Amino acid sequence: MMDNNLMKEKILELKNKKNAIILGHYYQVPDIQDISDFVGDSLNLAQKAAETQKDIILFCGVHFMGETAKILNPNKKVIIPDLNAGCSLADSCEYEEFKKFKEKYPNHIVISYINCSAKIKTLSDIICTSGNALQIVNSLPQDQKIIFAPDKNLGGYINRMTGRNMVLYNGSCEVHEQLTAEYTLKMKRENSDAILIAHPECNDSVLQLADYIGSTQGMIKYVKESNHKKFLVATESGILHKLQNENPEKEFIVVTSNSTCACNDCRHMKLNTLEKVLYSLENEVFEINLDDETILNARKPIEKMLEISKKLNIIK
Repeated sequence: MMDNNLMKEKILELKNKKNAIILGHYYQVPDIQDISDFVGDSLNLAQKAAETQKDIILFCGVHFMGETAKILNPNKKVIIPDLNAGCSLADSCEYEEFKKFKEKYPNHIVISYINCSAKIKTLSDIICTSGNALQIVNSLPQDQKIIFAPDKNLGGYINRMTGRNMVLYNGSCEVHEQLTAEYTLKMKRENSDAILIAHPECNDSVLQLADYIGSTQGMIKYVKESNHKKFLVATESGILHKLQNENPEKEFIVVTSNSTCACNDCRHMKLNTLEKVLYSLENEVFEINLDDETILNARKPIEKMLEISKKLNIIK
């Protein structure tokens, strides 16, 4: 079996030879983050996918992220290391079910969190990420009727922060949903010198205990600028690689759901491995293919998100 360093060399060699770009999410294992051309959260990665001039996009994340890259680059080859790397949040919102849900609220526009399938994006007016959701909602008139899908926790957080009354679809992320206020409070008491930072995909009872709530990118920025030395981190454990690299003098503890595990992993994100990345690039598999109509209709709300984000100076 090839060792990791040799695999990394071969991946970088193939990447140059095939004129490919490797995009990696913060929740990927450290080895994959290290060989990615760009590591980011959903908003940053969508922007990079939209801008790339490379022939092949190898997306190290989950299936909906590969779909987003394909929607933004219909003429490029988009591949992912494992087709089974899905998303519990995206899976919690099925097309037919959501279509029926949407029909109950005819005068509402649909803002969908980027963590949804391409088919759900075709039913949406604007896409958002956890990094721009608040600003996007605030950019709309106060009396605008809105359906927010699929994450009820992120939607609930936005409602509380903006005073809106968006209709929320009942979807959630299993990684964040499993965290409880009871165990989070126990960890806070055991680490009274720590600051609790949390992702808005956590449920409200956990968010109420947090000292800072923000997107993955927001948490990274907050920690870097903070004078505190110890942090409880209520999100997927992959973020620790970036946090520890940028802040070697600080201590990080992942918030878990119980005492039997010291991590909070996404089973889908962690399906990707260096071996699979190498195989994917060598054989140019597993390709994301979408029909032209889906690409056209799913692209509009993503472009609307990027347009609003640029207008509000969230992205350059």
